[in-house]
Amino acid sequence: MWLRPEELLLKSGLNLWAPERANRYFVLQRRRGYGEEGGGGGGLAGLLVGTLDAVLDSTSKVAPFRIVHQTPDSQVYWTIACGATREEITAHWEWLEDNVMKTLSVFDSNEDITSFVHGKIRGLIAEESKGSLIKEEDPERFREAHMKFEKSFGLAEQEKLVTYYSCSYWRGRVPCQGWLYLSTNFLSFYSFLLGAEIKLVISWDDISRLEKTSNVILTESIHVCSRGEDHYFSMFLHIGETFLLMEQLALYAVRRLFDKETFEGDPVLHDPLQITKRGLESRAHSEQFNAFFRLPKEESLREVHECFLWVPFSHYNTLGKMCISENYVCFASQDGSLCCVILPLREVVAVEVADPASKAISIATRGKRAFRFSEVRDWEHLVPKLKGRCDAAASPQHAASVEVSIGPNPDAVLEDYEGQPMASLKGNSKMVSTEALMTVFHPQDAENLDAKMLKEKMKEQSWNILFVECGRRVSMFRTRKTRDLIVRGIPEVLRGELWLLFSGAVNDMATSPGYYTELVERSLGTCTLATDEIERDLRRSLPEHPAFQSDTGISALRRVLTAYAHRNPKIGYCQAMNILTSVLLLYAKEEEAFWLLVAVCERMLPDYFNRRIIGALVDQAVFEDLIRERLPQLTEHMTDMTFFSSVSLSWFLTLFISVLPIESAVNVVDCFFYDGIKAILQLGLAVLDYNMDSLLACKDDAEAVTVLNRFFDSVTNKDSPLPPAVQQASGVSEAKSPHPKVDITDLIRESNEKYGEIRFEEVECMRRRNRLYVIQTLEVTTKQNVLRVVSQDVKISPSNLEELYEIFKKEHFLSCYWTMRSPALRHHDPSLPYLDQYRIDCQQFRLLFHLLSPWAGCANRDSLALWTFRLLDENSDGLINFKEFAGALDIMYHGSFTHKLKLLFKLHIPPAFTEVESLSPSKGAQLSKEELIHLSQLNLSSPGDSVDADGLKTSPEKGKGKVDIQAYLKQWQDELLKKEESIKDLPRMGQSQFIQFSKTLYNLFHGDPEEELLYRAIATVTSLLLRMEEVGRKLQSPTSPGKSAMPPMSDGNVGDARGPQEAQTEDVSAAALQSPSRASGEWSFAFEQILASLMNEPALVKFFEKPVNVKAKLEDAKASQLKARARV
Repeated sequence: MWLRPEELLLKSGLNLWAPERANRYFVLQRRRGYGEEGGGGGGLAGLLVGTLDAVLDSTSKVAPFRIVHQTPDSQVYWTIACGATREEITAHWEWLEDNVMKTLSVFDSNEDITSFVHGKIRGLIAEESKGSLIKEEDPERFREAHMKFEKSFGLAEQEKLVTYYSCSYWRGRVPCQGWLYLSTNFLSFYSFLLGAEIKLVISWDDISRLEKTSNVILTESIHVCSRGEDHYFSMFLHIGETFLLMEQLALYAVRRLFDKETFEGDPVLHDPLQITKRGLESRAHSEQFNAFFRLPKEESLREVHECFLWVPFSHYNTLGKMCISENYVCFASQDGSLCCVILPLREVVAVEVADPASKAISIATRGKRAFRFSEVRDWEHLVPKLKGRCDAAASPQHAASVEVSIGPNPDAVLEDYEGQPMASLKGNSKMVSTEALMTVFHPQDAENLDAKMLKEKMKEQSWNILFVECGRRVSMFRTRKTRDLIVRGIPEVLRGELWLLFSGAVNDMATSPGYYTELVERSLGTCTLATDEIERDLRRSLPEHPAFQSDTGISALRRVLTAYAHRNPKIGYCQAMNILTSVLLLYAKEEEAFWLLVAVCERMLPDYFNRRIIGALVDQAVFEDLIRERLPQLTEHMTDMTFFSSVSLSWFLTLFISVLPIESAVNVVDCFFYDGIKAILQLGLAVLDYNMDSLLACKDDAEAVTVLNRFFDSVTNKDSPLPPAVQQASGVSEAKSPHPKVDITDLIRESNEKYGEIRFEEVECMRRRNRLYVIQTLEVTTKQNVLRVVSQDVKISPSNLEELYEIFKKEHFLSCYWTMRSPALRHHDPSLPYLDQYRIDCQQFRLLFHLLSPWAGCANRDSLALWTFRLLDENSDGLINFKEFAGALDIMYHGSFTHKLKLLFKLHIPPAFTEVESLSPSKGAQLSKEELIHLSQLNLSSPGDSVDADGLKTSPEKGKGKVDIQAYLKQWQDELLKKEESIKDLPRMGQSQFIQFSKTLYNLFHGDPEEELLYRAIATVTSLLLRMEEVGRKLQSPTSPGKSAMPPMSDGNVGDARGPQEAQTEDVSAAALQSPSRASGEWSFAFEQILASLMNEPALVKFFEKPVNVKAKLEDAKASQLKARARV
């Protein structure tokens, strides 16, 4: 490998390097201990140098050979090339002699010679870098590390090394110093210490636990759990950076391979070759930035400046960080809760230098409010940057996007909208509701104020005071006082406005005027599975509330849910969305409710509302971790922590709306929109803590569920201004209730006081950690269900069957690793029944056939793999599942002589059999990937073909992207009624098929210890079958010409001197070709004839009944699977 010229002192390396070749300008050196004459590793020198190379970060750790450039009378030398083998470095040396040495003699000065050599080498590096994963601008050390990575692990050339670190890997209590390599698909470790070499390769998709830990021995380390094995890495220079990248790579693999529903909406991740260290770090910071400030997912964090923000109403500067993205300037104080500000650039009217002495800049917004940031690093360059972004945000495209400010005065609302969204809504007033349902069905009576309404007015007054101090628009200051008012409950008239503000939905709505109305128009009249489910659940959404007993509320709910299903078909509609949306519609206008639903489903509760509710399961795992940490006595009492998951699922999916009375649940929703999932976790802990004594006294789970249900029934909101007809808790009197009343405000306040120190960053970290665990747990469940079904039909032992499943699944992943937008990704669909979640195509099957089949030594193994795949692919969709795959291997491993022979017979008759060699006779038995795919799809129905009577069986997943359950039930019923196939039902084998069948048998016997005996036996059987067919034909047509077409075959020409294989192949082929082809058609054989003939040959029976060491076969396949795929 050519290296960017780097200066070194040759004297410092004389003890470690030995010269092998030299001329006037170059020296070829060998690392001492490598490549010594006489073989071996160089004895003690080799051990010491190898250890030194593995531990130290030097060029020598990469390659044992190098070339240095020198000029006469100079003590300065330059490394220009290195090589892992003598052949590689010799090729570089010869190139220098042929192309450079002759030119150097024309230069007069050493400086010109050195400059010419440097330019030549840099040009070579640039040429090599074209199309390479390593670009020229990468540091030289990284190029060397990439070479070491490729040499050490032998992965595919497309495997992209992202970064590498020096660290220690702990084997028990012994640390092994080496190098940790992080690539797109693998975590790899290499160490060489005193002759002991350690290589560790872990796929990111196998990792179920990734966390930073510390104990007495390891002060701080990274714990990796893969396939039940624990690995610990420590002694990192930057452990935080290392862990961040490992976490990002693991989550990337999980999303790409397991969780396509979220991955497909993220085009940045589609090309594994474009992943870089800087890109992963930037992505991680942007995700945290967007989640904290509730910004659209498209925003990318560009700059972070530590500075002070002047808080005018408190008259002090607060220290924090200014975070800048394409469209927002955000500020958060150091503790994250003291002060927070979000400034959309569309709202900014001026950016100026306030005070050069204090490095202060001032940002003015439309609400006539200025924000002063001081001690800003690089403030001189920041001001013009912000001005440029503000000008871009003020472009015509952005000008239509205006700040949303909702208040009790409809006229003020229209002014704040500047007529944009609301104008479009007015034109469609018959279609889209412009009023919150609560204002329609429960208008406030301003003249008759009772005690509750007076409290409500006092709450409104407190918020109005806050608005005067902190602002009312999206750029308002968010302080501890804001949180205190949230805990007390948002007033009814302000609830929709503040939900929109704190959730960040106000930004989506302001930048997409008219979007919802257009979406409603497009989605009206559509009929999908989602719309059917929506119609079914409409009347179940808060049925006791008057708003949803009328067509007004039902129609609004239908429009919002249908529009969202149309916007996001990946989610479509899930249960619990109707309950949440109905509450949103009570307090927000229809368009606002839609954008609130978008914020909840796509940002605040990611992956909650998909087929596997992964997001909810992740947050339940976080909840369990918090219970172990905060309520240890409850953890000790409960024998199974899954109880908390089962009982709390509805808490997370519906934000407590399904378990609390509506007047109390809306207070929880207030806190959720301000604090996110942290508020739900805190409240869940508070509920368990409040009922601690009762839960500890419970004897079983059912009793504990009863305790919690009674508690929720007793929760009230004594300050709620809703009338008794609307309140759900009003019918339960204090005397009848077995549980004392609990006010929701007190409960929320208690949750903040006891668990308010739980930080946003801590929750997000726990979410990322548990995501790996949850998805791997779902995968284990899938595996267990598949194995339970398949084990009933095969003789493979449970342990071997599990290993076979892992190899089958791994082949699917390996085929996805190095291909951008790999079509194999579509073969995994977690929404299907367990058996069909993982399927493989013909190319993947061929590789597994080569690794696992006892018949893979056959010369025409590609053809056998193709025919086997076509036989298994009964529904002709080009894919097979694990049950079909395992069934075929089970016959090869454990089948009787009859079953194995029947399988071979069926492989050589339609529909499995197809002519192969005619496609590319020059290649012999080897098939390219394109040929294999073409042949596997011959005679298959195209997607455009009309659905036939077997349509349900061949396409059970029709029905608008969802699973057709009825189709699968019919398919399973057909399988249960399927009778054992009789050998009499098999069609006869034709002439060309029998010739190929004979060739396959010859190929199977090649290399067997009894090879010659088997050749004799098959020749005898073939001759007998042909004679039987001839006799049968004569009996059927006795008047036909009497010229015999049978070749003269006798026992004598079986032992021909030409050798067994050649002689017998020619005999059989000649016999077949000379057989008569009369008017009645070509001759053919029934399976019974072939079976009976072969059973008369003990050598053949013994060959097919020879036991197969399945465990050894599986171990060999696991060891070579990665390298086999890397060669493809």
